Amino acid sequence: MDDKRDLVILGGGLVGMTLALAAASKGISSHVVDRADPAELTAVGFDGRASAISTASWNLFGNIGLASALEPFACPIERIAVSDQLKPGQIDFVPEPHEGSLGRMFENRRLRLALFEAAEQQPLIAFHPRAEVIERERGAHGVAARLRDGRTLTGSLMVAAEGRRSPTREEAGLPLAQWDYRHRAIVTGLVHDAPHGGTAWEIFYPAGPFALLPMLDDEAGNHRSALVWTVAEKDAAGTLKLGDRAFLAEVNKRMGEVLGTVTAAGPRASYPLSFQHTARIVADRLALVGDAAHGIHPIAGQGLNLGLRDVGALVEVIADGMRLGLEPGDAQLLARYERWRSLDSMSVALATDGLTWLFGVPGKAASAVRRLGMGGVQRLSPLKHWFMDEARGVSGALPELLTERY
Repeated sequence: MDDKRDLVILGGGLVGMTLALAAASKGISSHVVDRADPAELTAVGFDGRASAISTASWNLFGNIGLASALEPFACPIERIAVSDQLKPGQIDFVPEPHEGSLGRMFENRRLRLALFEAAEQQPLIAFHPRAEVIERERGAHGVAARLRDGRTLTGSLMVAAEGRRSPTREEAGLPLAQWDYRHRAIVTGLVHDAPHGGTAWEIFYPAGPFALLPMLDDEAGNHRSALVWTVAEKDAAGTLKLGDRAFLAEVNKRMGEVLGTVTAAGPRASYPLSFQHTARIVADRLALVGDAAHGIHPIAGQGLNLGLRDVGALVEVIADGMRLGLEPGDAQLLARYERWRSLDSMSVALATDGLTWLFGVPGKAASAVRRLGMGGVQRLSPLKHWFMDEARGVSGALPELLTERY
């Protein structure tokens, strides 16, 4: 029997699976295809891979029924401290008491567990893990994805949620603007002897930002943070090969005493950093979401949140159209989705790119100018609140699913 669904979502990562659950909350069915093994993605252990979930994104999780499962594992971000090499003149972003936290930090493993468990209970979602797509078809009457095991999944709209190297985007011939930062992000989990107090640190060095992100203490009461350390590509291999003692010494030197002393680090992973932005995020019966549409620098921790705004907008556009009798793959709906998301995604991408270049200018004079500007932001309350609203994801025209909890 042909199990045709509204959406065929290619990619079951954090964005793709959230899209399936958000769609299901509006009565929209989907196939979700992913090459990975869920057991490997949810294996026990903290490796430093973590995500900052903004206030708006948390609203989305609440509206699709994930908040209660995730809340016990959330570490609130109470403050964001931005510093140029730990010199005087840092900016402290602290929300007013009635505004709540600036976001929540989660291990990616915990996010995936909650998403997979919710999807398993949702009849409107057909999840196909450990599956490889070998052929994609988009025609006048629908879409189809043929899997290597011979199955063919059909629907009205194909959604590419496969990440930066999306084969679906490449096959569709959608133009991509991109450049390589010639830097690599080293990611790991840290154990340190001083509590972080819910503070996320962004310490800028000429070689790249050094981000310390607060995580919940472990079961033994050890204080933990996630590290995202940007190094030049030419230095990455050497940094990854450092012995544990040498690596800890380098980390402690760069973070000063903001977390006391780092006493242990988890396994190290790395990935190259680049900018990419797709000029068009739709084609005939195709929509791009998340990193398939826009890959940005992790400097502000907004990559996943940008993808979740894609999710909210696409689901709202499709749900509105279906109430009018239109099918999810209708060109009018896709055009509305593209108009809605283009400005926001481009603005965030360019802002993160600009910060990367601004703080990468070496020299004492450049550092002094940056710290002078940061001091001005620190003293201007309206400007600080604008930055905090951006970090919380509550500015601009937001999809309904991201605006309030109900």
